[in-house]
Amino acid sequence: MGFGGISMWQLLILLLIVVLVFGTKRLRNMGGDLGAAVKGFRKGMDDELGDKEEKLEPDQIATEKEPSAPAEESVKKTESSS
Repeated sequence: MGFGGISMWQLLILLLIVVLVFGTKRLRNMGGDLGAAVKGFRKGMDDELGDKEEKLEPDQIATEKEPSAPAEESVKKTESSS
């Protein structure tokens, strides 16, 4: 049994039809384009994460975890003054 009730023979027939419709050269080009897009996306994500880590100093990392408490106090102050 294959994927979700589709047998291996049905998958092979589907692959054959796709190859006949698009041709191997076009499928190869689409596969290369898809691979390049995924590679670019991963590089962009790594660059973004790397930039954030490089910009923060050790003392900034410790203080970034604490601001949630003062923000709640400012909300309580505005609610009590209303």
